[in-house]
Amino acid sequence: MIPAERQRKIIALLTQKEVISIAELTETLAVSHMTVRRDIQSLESQGRVVSVSGGVQLSRLITTEPSHKTKEGLEHHKKVSIGKAAAALISPAARIYLDAGTTTLEIARHLCQRPDVMVVTNDFAIAALLTEFAECELYHTGGLVTRDNQSCVGTLTARTLEQFNLDICFLSTASWDSRGVSTPSESKVPVKQAAMRAAQKSILVSDSSKYGQVGTFKVCALSELDAIVSDSDLSLSARSVVEQQGTKLHVVVTESAD
Repeated sequence: MIPAERQRKIIALLTQKEVISIAELTETLAVSHMTVRRDIQSLESQGRVVSVSGGVQLSRLITTEPSHKTKEGLEHHKKVSIGKAAAALISPAARIYLDAGTTTLEIARHLCQRPDVMVVTNDFAIAALLTEFAECELYHTGGLVTRDNQSCVGTLTARTLEQFNLDICFLSTASWDSRGVSTPSESKVPVKQAAMRAAQKSILVSDSSKYGQVGTFKVCALSELDAIVSDSDLSLSARSVVEQQGTKLHVVVTESAD
C-alpha cells in the first residue's frame, strides 16, 4: 500500500472513530510505527489531522465560539501561566495591543504595576481592569460591539488600529493548526490583521486545547507570527510544526488546576 492509500485509509478510519492509537493503526495497516508516524505527520502538515497523546484525531471545525463568561472557566490555570510568561516578554515603555480574549486578560493582570506601558485593546473586560487597577496609558478601539465576546470587531475597529505604531501585538484565537490561525467569525479577521500590521512583533497566546481546531476564516499563517506562547500539553508534533515554520515557541509549565 502506497502512502497516499494509507493516508486515505487513516482518514476513513477516523470518520468512524474519534481517536485512533498508533498501535491500532500499525496493526490495521500492517506497517511499522515509524511509517504510521510519517503518514500522520504528512496529514497533519495538510491540516487534516492532529496528533494527541499516543494517537491521532481529525482536525475539528468550529463554527461558533463560547461566550466570554464561558471561556473564563476553560483551561483557566493554563491561561494564568501563559499570561504570566507573555507579560514577561514586554519590555519597558512598550506599546502593545491586547486582542480580545480571556488569555490576553491574564496578560493585562500583570500590567497593573506597569505604568510605563501603553495598551491598546478592543476588549471591554481588559479595558475595565486596567481602568480600575492600572495607571498605564490606555486606548480602547471602539467599533461594533459583540456582547457575548465583550469586545469590538469589524472595519471601524480595524481602521482605529491602523492609526497606531505598536511594538507587540498579542493575538488570541479559538483555533489554530499547521495551516495557521483561524476564526469562525469573519468580523474578527480585519481587526486581528490590522493589529498585526500595526506592530513590529506578533505573538500568539493560546493554550494547547485550541491546537487542531479550525475556523472558516484564516487570520494568518504560523510563519507570519514572531512567537507563540502555549502550555506544556502542546503535542510534540505540534511543536515540530511551529518550529518548521521558523516561529519561536515559548512552552510554559502550567500552574496547578487545583
